[in-house]
Amino acid sequence: MTKIYVGNLPFSATESEVRDLFAQHGTVDSVALPTDRETGRPRGFGFVEMPQADAQKAMQALNGFNMGGRPLRVNEAQDVRAPVAVVVRAAAVAARLRRRWRRLWRRWRGGGGYGGGGGGGQRRW
Repeated sequence: MTKIYVGNLPFSATESEVRDLFAQHGTVDSVALPTDRETGRPRGFGFVEMPQADAQKAMQALNGFNMGGRPLRVNEAQDVRAPVAVVVRAAAVAARLRRRWRRLWRRWRGGGGYGGGGGGGQRRW
């Protein structure tokens, strides 16, 4: 099963129109046209799932195909997972911010500990 990205779709395109277009080149398993959360309008791209052999034929035939006055961009969908390095870096930044915030909070609150020290002190930011 191959997932195909279909870009530059006209905003008036419906799932049935996209399904009919790709069905000319093989069996279509599913069609998804994401919509904007706030407006509910289509976002101008979609995804079609087809068997591997049919997907190759459809990608070759429909890339650049004119639909509603717009040339379609058709290719195999890429995985959207964030790279591991980005996730690790974000975790390190978050930890550094937590440590900094804790230091500032302790300074503002006046220290703490068993002996008190719970007030006063200079409040500089």
